[in-house]
Amino acid sequence: MRISFIFIACIIAAQDYCCSSLPFARPKKSADEQQPSENDVDQQEKEQEQEKTAVRGATSKVSQSKEDFAESPTVESFFQSSGLDSSNLETISVSLKDTLHQMANTPEMHDFLQATRRSLHRNPELMYELPFTSETISTILDELDISYTSGWAKNTRQDVYPGPGGYGIVAHIGTQSEDEPCIILRADMDALPIKEATKNIEDFRSHAPGQMHACGHDGHVTMLLGAAALLKKVEKEIVGTVRLVFQPAEEGGAGMKRMVEEGVVSAVPNLKAELAFGMHVWPTLPTGVIASRPGPLMAAAEMFTITLHGKGGHAAMPHLTIDPIVAASSLVSNLQSIVSRTISPLESGVVSVTALSAGDAFNVIPASATLKGTIRALSTEMLMSLRDKVEHMAKTTASLHGCNCTILYSPDFYPPTVNDADLFEWSTGVGKLVSREGKVRDVVPTMGGEDFSFLAEVVPSTFFFIGQGSGGDEKYHIPRTDYGLHHPSFALDEEVLPIGVELHANLALRALKKLASEESEEVTKAEL
Repeated sequence: MRISFIFIACIIAAQDYCCSSLPFARPKKSADEQQPSENDVDQQEKEQEQEKTAVRGATSKVSQSKEDFAESPTVESFFQSSGLDSSNLETISVSLKDTLHQMANTPEMHDFLQATRRSLHRNPELMYELPFTSETISTILDELDISYTSGWAKNTRQDVYPGPGGYGIVAHIGTQSEDEPCIILRADMDALPIKEATKNIEDFRSHAPGQMHACGHDGHVTMLLGAAALLKKVEKEIVGTVRLVFQPAEEGGAGMKRMVEEGVVSAVPNLKAELAFGMHVWPTLPTGVIASRPGPLMAAAEMFTITLHGKGGHAAMPHLTIDPIVAASSLVSNLQSIVSRTISPLESGVVSVTALSAGDAFNVIPASATLKGTIRALSTEMLMSLRDKVEHMAKTTASLHGCNCTILYSPDFYPPTVNDADLFEWSTGVGKLVSREGKVRDVVPTMGGEDFSFLAEVVPSTFFFIGQGSGGDEKYHIPRTDYGLHHPSFALDEEVLPIGVELHANLALRALKKLASEESEEVTKAEL
């Protein structure tokens, strides 16, 4: 989900404009968010080391646990099942589903998932600055003996976002053979600049003032690490490679775009990923429900800041001023006509003004007024069309009132998240194996944005929503889990963690088998 980190400037006068970049400025910290003392820092570092030790111990236990069902030939039989009749194929498929379900729900896995997720929740980090989160992931991968590379998602826009970045991690499980298929599983890592208000989580409440995991990314990372632990146990039977992508800066920083630019699709030479899968917890769906849709699932998104520049003066002498507040009021109303009167009623679009600020005195007409807002659409083409219309409306409204205006955009607008139609049909067959309903719900698109979209632009992909909204019981001091994403009282239903592990693992193994079978058929046809 995106937040408003907004920039790239376009100065618009009455008749022309030009573009330039603008430096990022952190908001001033409130009194309870000032820099901690040395004692506080020492205490925090001590607690983090204790948490790392606990997570490492839980990882060791889940890694060393010996389950009879994990050592069965189920996975090997699954990959060798080509050519069998439909009844035998169905039997092996069900056996694989049951095996993965059991592996995702052992006591050791439960303890690992809970310890990992709660440690990440206590230590939320923002955007491109994720040292603790990245170190936690690498520590777990080391304990599981999974190969990986670090240094991904370098921040190429430090004039806009703070920190050098480079905290992304890409890991591999399987053969890493260029002659066998490769697929991507992805999880986003970053938290949000929101002060946590969630009740009944005193044991793992955020230790970072003004920051919290209010979008479930701590759960996403944990699910993928759980899937990594599970898949590592059956690695010798896997035909192909599972690429695990841990991605920073989803919350507005286009971290996935940076990783795509860095070559994550071909992170190993001559081993290009052919399919990709992602998922997001969804509090408006009951826990255990899996949902998605073919085509556009999430919107393209752009953010804007419009500053109207007038001429300030005494409030008693408005005729000597150029009042930007009157211009801003007119612009807010005018912008509402864009969607209602300039695009087809059958198209989807949003133009929302979400903040308006000007002046700070009763008797002064300010020199400027600022509007902030967002533009959303289900196609890039419509997004660009709406952006052009917003720009034109701002320019003409400013000119009408004798003002100039400056428009600021985000450095990287997010394209829509589009599920590949052919892959989606296959993916729903996997999703229903894991869903507690035994099906994948078809949902209408949401106008929220998601930077998995950058990966889906270059690799056929499916993105799922995993319901988590029916957990919790305040009577027994268990937090409600139906608060919306980005809400200060958002709480993750931890019952969803093994479901995410199962979904990741099933998608990975079944996608590799699908690709291997398709390649085998192509070879056979070529030989004939």
